Amino acid sequence: MGLFDRSGKHRDSGLEGDWQSHSGYFALHDAHGDGPDYDDPDYERRDYDRPDFDSWDRKLDEVDRRYAPPRPRTRWWQPSHYRGRGKLWWIARVVAAILLLLILTVGWLAITAPLSKSLEPIAPPQITLLAADGTPIARNGAVTAEPVDVDTLPPHVVEAFLAIEDRRFYSHWGVDPVGIARALTGTGGGSTITQQLAKFTFLTPERTLTRKAREMLIAFWLESWLTKDEILERYLSNAYFGDNVYGLRAASLHYFYRKPENLTMPQAAMLAGLVQAPSRLNPAKHYERAEARMQMVLNAMVAAGSLTEAERAAVRSPRLDIRPAGDLPTGTYFADWALGDARKLVGTGYSQHTLATTLDSRLQRIASQVVARAPLGKAQVALVAMRPNGEVVAMVGGRDYGSSPFNRVTQAKRQTGSTFKLFVYLAALRDGWRPDDTIANTPIETGSYRPKNSDGRYSPTLSLEDAFARSSNVAAVRLLQDVGDDKVIRTARDLGVTSKLPADDATLALGTSTMSLLELTAAYAGVAANGFPVEPRAFPAEEEGWFEWLTNGRSSLSGRTHADMERLLRRAINAGTGRAAMLPVPNYGKTGTTQDNRDALFVGYAGGLVVGVWIGNDDNSPLAGVSGGGLPARIWRDFMVRALGTGSIPQPAPRPVETSDPGGPVQPLDVPDIGDIPIGDGNSRLRVREGEVTLSTDVEGVPLDITLNQDGVALRERERAAQDEQ
Repeated sequence: MGLFDRSGKHRDSGLEGDWQSHSGYFALHDAHGDGPDYDDPDYERRDYDRPDFDSWDRKLDEVDRRYAPPRPRTRWWQPSHYRGRGKLWWIARVVAAILLLLILTVGWLAITAPLSKSLEPIAPPQITLLAADGTPIARNGAVTAEPVDVDTLPPHVVEAFLAIEDRRFYSHWGVDPVGIARALTGTGGGSTITQQLAKFTFLTPERTLTRKAREMLIAFWLESWLTKDEILERYLSNAYFGDNVYGLRAASLHYFYRKPENLTMPQAAMLAGLVQAPSRLNPAKHYERAEARMQMVLNAMVAAGSLTEAERAAVRSPRLDIRPAGDLPTGTYFADWALGDARKLVGTGYSQHTLATTLDSRLQRIASQVVARAPLGKAQVALVAMRPNGEVVAMVGGRDYGSSPFNRVTQAKRQTGSTFKLFVYLAALRDGWRPDDTIANTPIETGSYRPKNSDGRYSPTLSLEDAFARSSNVAAVRLLQDVGDDKVIRTARDLGVTSKLPADDATLALGTSTMSLLELTAAYAGVAANGFPVEPRAFPAEEEGWFEWLTNGRSSLSGRTHADMERLLRRAINAGTGRAAMLPVPNYGKTGTTQDNRDALFVGYAGGLVVGVWIGNDDNSPLAGVSGGGLPARIWRDFMVRALGTGSIPQPAPRPVETSDPGGPVQPLDVPDIGDIPIGDGNSRLRVREGEVTLSTDVEGVPLDITLNQDGVALRERERAAQDEQ
């Protein structure tokens, strides 16, 4: 029952007259004394205390809030959540959503379509790479030139492009509705010059509605921040004109050998016509097509009012003036590898660049010739030569770049075989071992991994020097376990190896991990220079100042450790598995052959050159009797002999050392190993071992081994002869 209800007990209490006299209000205060007479005409003028209606309203609202039934909670995705919302609520949220969308769009455009990008060439400018002596070796990249300035161009040049590409350019806002209508009816193109700039500068060439929408959005963005002349200049400076030529300036120089500021009417019309289909309309290859397109441009200029019929009739087809730019390959194994660093050196811009590299043209020629003469069969080959500081002077990434540009020096990651033993033995030397210390060379007959020596020969012990020279597998695995694979991996990392090296894997000692030939050779360069890591480079490094030298982060071995490591490397060539690589100068190296002869390697250094050689099949199939101590070692030797300009004359024999009387008959193992003896020009070698003499030579290009033993004389091709190292 309401507080001011006329019905109820008040009517029953006999107060009917009072209810009527007070116009429906019941004086609650009468019981407490006289109060104001609200029916008194002079009430407004009387000095009564007026009731506080605002206070009553607040109290009644509080009662409603406390005792009203609770409003059911709704989620934002439920329609009932939005029922009863006022207009202002909806307007505020629509405006906020529009502002948020605008902010996100501007942010997306600022990231994906920065205005500075439209000032950069859309194709990397041309770079010419030179050998260290200035001989050009490769030219790669687009033909570009400096951007054009619309204010300096003749009017007919600008008018030709506008007439055929975007007649309403100066009147639309990046998107032309009239052009879109023409495109829909098939009577013309729909993209404006601004849209074309957005397309080839910021977007991919895909043909989808989504890309078209982004193109229009970016066109509006460009029109908002750039003037019409700036848009036109960036368009003319980046458009493709065929023949690997980008930009109006480069095109006018390429086709007519003149600057764009000096283009004639027909020349400008022909260039303007190329933009639609540069390859199909290329005047150097299809002059008739380019000429027909030029006539269309002239007709468009007449229709646009920039050319009269009389002037159009007087136009004659232009004569091309194309100057040959020299015939250089666009890529070689070395150039492909060097190009990435070259782009970083020159940065962005329209200018063409010529850079001198570290490549030695004489050494590169020697490497190519040596590889070409090698009896490889169907196998692939790779050779890289560098200075101890990492400057690459020769690179052969395969048998033929034209048929296979895949670079097996830099891109192929193959197992390293016994060449990895460098890190195992160097880790031991750093840990306190000496070359004369001994290690067991007996078969490993316990555990899950039981490697074997490739030659099948074992002994109770071997010195580290002999174990490294003979490439004993069991000794290498035991040494890894004794030193710890963590120290071996740390040594490899110190020498610059970044490839994955598995821990807790005994096969690591035998080179089952993979890395590129370039990475492996650079590690050997660190030993040669006694400064590591060595970073292979294609461009000369700037000379370091004293501060850079102190802070370059390079490390070195102690004098004793370095001398001991070189002692092992030299013994491996002069009296070990690498005897086929022996030179008449101090030489250091190591052979490597992976399981089933899938990879054969030789890496070593001499005379200021560090050279790595790899032979294998791209499908990782086994080689036919090729091991690291065979053909790779001979390729290494042949390259070094010619590169260093030395003859293959054997080293002087060491002076005999007095020994005590053995006290018994001399056993065969007591006879010093004569090893390989180079004969003549170095292509023939005499080997004496285990009761037989073998003469290795070439007869009319066919490598042969002539063996004399107790069974008589045997003649066989060299690659079929047994190899003594895995």
